[in-house]
Amino acid sequence: MVDCDNVSPEILPYALRMAAQFGRVVLRRGYGNHSTLANRWQEALVRLAFTPHLQYQYASGKNTADIALALDALEIMFDQRADVFCLVTSDSDFAYLCRKLRERGARVCIVGEGKTPEALRNASDQFFEWSLAEMDTEAGDSDEKAPVRKETPARTEPVKAEPGKDAARDAGKPAKRRPRFVVEAVSLLASESSDGKVGLGPLGQYLKRTDPAFTPKGYGHSGLLDMLKTYDLLEVRQDSGGGWFVYLAESSAS
Repeated sequence: MVDCDNVSPEILPYALRMAAQFGRVVLRRGYGNHSTLANRWQEALVRLAFTPHLQYQYASGKNTADIALALDALEIMFDQRADVFCLVTSDSDFAYLCRKLRERGARVCIVGEGKTPEALRNASDQFFEWSLAEMDTEAGDSDEKAPVRKETPARTEPVKAEPGKDAARDAGKPAKRRPRFVVEAVSLLASESSDGKVGLGPLGQYLKRTDPAFTPKGYGHSGLLDMLKTYDLLEVRQDSGGGWFVYLAESSAS
């Protein structure tokens, strides 16, 4: 649930990635007045499949979108349609809403900017701070060996072919690429696990939740396991039961 009058549209992809770690994002709403939704936010809401909730101002200087968001959140909780809420805002007026949701047993996370007051941060179960530096990860095609975010868009470099491979056999196949967002997905999910490891199943589900069109074949790989094995920043292992898991390589975690 996004307070469009308070944050920038560029925050939206980052907010979705943070929310996806808790499960399916089944409800996506953006709240704001006419000037906000019709101008800055229209493209982002349409592209990322959000339902716009337009709130007209009944009097000059009065913001009705905040009240609409709060009432809808309580209604959703009482209807038992969701038990995890992600509020995208830096407005401390929502601190009381966060406390009420948590008192009723819901889990609340906040995605906000650096300006977010302590009162709102502390009213949530988890706070994710977004900055303009996060925008470089949204492209998804930056190379895994460039973990430091830069102002200019990063590139995806093809994986070098193994020596002795038949060039004719690989003719016409797309070059293998290693998008950096996979490393960041492993880092995010591993931070929530007790052993720092992520199963291939949960990782694949998370990647699909953040991008329903995601497929390793689109990056030149036969499957997710094949894709992960090409990363220098990741380690892939098989447990005694035959299952596969992935974790950050020691050099990248240090």
